[in-house]
Amino acid sequence: MSKRDYYEVLGVRKDAAFDEIKRSYRKLAIQCHPDKHQGDKAAEEKFKEISEAYEILSDSDKKAAYDRFGHEGLKGAFGGSGFGWQNFSHAEDISDLFSNIGNIFGGSGFDELFGFGRQRKQSTPRRGRDIEYELKVEFIEAVLGAEKNIEISRYDTCAACKGSGAKSGTKDTVCPTCNGRGQTSASNGFFSISRTCTACGGSGRVIKNPCRKCNGSGKVKEARKINVKIPAGVDTGMRLRVTGVGDAGEKGGPRGDLYVAIHVREHELFRRHTNDIYCDAKVNFTQVVFGTELDVPTVNGNIKMKIPPGTPSGKVFRLKGKGVPNLMSGLGRGDQLVRLSVDVPKRLTEEQKKLLKEFERTLGEKATSKGFFNRVKKTFK
Repeated sequence: MSKRDYYEVLGVRKDAAFDEIKRSYRKLAIQCHPDKHQGDKAAEEKFKEISEAYEILSDSDKKAAYDRFGHEGLKGAFGGSGFGWQNFSHAEDISDLFSNIGNIFGGSGFDELFGFGRQRKQSTPRRGRDIEYELKVEFIEAVLGAEKNIEISRYDTCAACKGSGAKSGTKDTVCPTCNGRGQTSASNGFFSISRTCTACGGSGRVIKNPCRKCNGSGKVKEARKINVKIPAGVDTGMRLRVTGVGDAGEKGGPRGDLYVAIHVREHELFRRHTNDIYCDAKVNFTQVVFGTELDVPTVNGNIKMKIPPGTPSGKVFRLKGKGVPNLMSGLGRGDQLVRLSVDVPKRLTEEQKKLLKEFERTLGEKATSKGFFNRVKKTFK
């Protein structure tokens, strides 16, 4: 039987752009969807015909040969047996249309349906899984660094079977379902399916006498104490990677890693912004009037800080290099910013009130609200 013109098959003009060819093919692919025509050989052949046409017209070299010489120019393009699904190279163009096509074969996906499924190779060494641990650290520990002993739960190689999963004195055997291939095959019309063997999980081997300690898994979950070094400068949200202490690998594969998620507890005095540390220092009225020397707390201990006479409340002093170390470069530190706050007494003795009243009178009109408003009036006259 002679082949139909490929442009006619897809319903497009010869000068159609690639996007138009692709849209037409996707539309026809939906119409010929095998789920809609189960058991209909004509629909299967139609689907194969439009796929062959798309394979040619979506390839610039094949399309040029076809435009010049017709079907004669494509002899040998698919081998002696003609077009087959092994020649179809554009599955990704319609894979999203066929999420349910595997229902014909009990849940297999589009990739498996055309033989694109990947075999699970469990016979080769595989790296163990990574594990996570949430660690709360104190503010000072996060700034200056520390070492913490933590207890993690991870999978270790079973000592009883040495990771084989088989009872001592026995071995695994070739899977009788897939004959050691790790995959099973089935066909339905022009479809050919190859998927992971469910009996052996793709390894090609089965264990008839599983180890009692690990139930054939080759690994057991155990608790381990790990020493973790907290570098200076860490902050909430950061994750530390400790290599080689995660779950055990399989078939001699390396261990996974441990990721420690850091959460820094709040401090009663200090607050952090980037690499700077902020804190408040309370002083009384006479200290800011006459000046003083304060003992200011830092993450490295108290230091002396001079307060000049007449310093206003809210003044911020910067202590260079008393902040958080630079975690990324390891060079330098941020600063500590100290904000002064005048502590106004809520209760005064009669003697103190008398002295303050006398002090207020010595300041004259400038110290009263009345004097202030009088100056405002004079300004705007």
